[in-house]
Amino acid sequence: MKHLKDEMILKAEDLYFSYDDDHNHSLNGLSLEIKKGRKIAVMGANGSGKSTFFLCCTGILRPQKGRLYFQGEEYRYDKKSLLKLRSRVGIVFQDPDNQLFCASVYQEISFGILNLGVSPEKAREEVERIIDVLEITPFRHKPAHALSGGQKKQVSIADILVMHPDIIILDEPAAALDPKHTRMVNHIVEQMTEAGITVLMSTHDVNYAYEWADEVILFQEGRVLLQASPMEVFSNEEALKATNLEAPAVLSLFETLCRKGILSPSLKTPRNLAALERYLEETK
Repeated sequence: MKHLKDEMILKAEDLYFSYDDDHNHSLNGLSLEIKKGRKIAVMGANGSGKSTFFLCCTGILRPQKGRLYFQGEEYRYDKKSLLKLRSRVGIVFQDPDNQLFCASVYQEISFGILNLGVSPEKAREEVERIIDVLEITPFRHKPAHALSGGQKKQVSIADILVMHPDIIILDEPAAALDPKHTRMVNHIVEQMTEAGITVLMSTHDVNYAYEWADEVILFQEGRVLLQASPMEVFSNEEALKATNLEAPAVLSLFETLCRKGILSPSLKTPRNLAALERYLEETK
């Protein structure tokens, strides 16, 4: 029997997209495959095509060449197909102000699911559930524009989760957030992945990506430079240099400790500082 995480959910074939002319492509022959239920960190320098790809995934942009497939079916761009697609593939923008537009938080979270044709009773039930799960109750009736940055991010995530998407795309979810709200968003992301949602996250935080992701995809000049496990990607000095990234701190520190003979290179490479600390305690 095919394992859940071996099932293809999203596929891009030779995508091209240009905002201005045929000589300057934001996507330049991009191809990749995403398996269901995976945690994917999408990384690369600014202008490498990450956000453009995300907008193509949700049907907001249509590639000028190439094909996209969701659960084996090629994308269609009529109104009905796009409405269905956006209930299954949701995006949380880097700036929540680009996403929030209703008068109150409750109306904001209700809008998408009601637009799908769900009955008001069912929609109310789902909205109440997501408000509770994401701890939005204290500001549920506030105007969206009056919220803090962290609260806006909670609401923009709730907008998507209430529709039970199969894929959720997070474009720099911790951008401009303080440490407290960054931890809160990270916790919400963990809840998503535990629920079996496929998560694609754009991030510049190599330490978080190394510990969190099942796979890392490096973008360069509108193409995929490398798609592999965090260990493979962050051990590839050439790929990191090409995408202006550095190795995660825990990986660099582990390699230094092994080189100095403090730790054995035969140890399993740690994914976080807590694992590295355990090795050092055992060594003592």
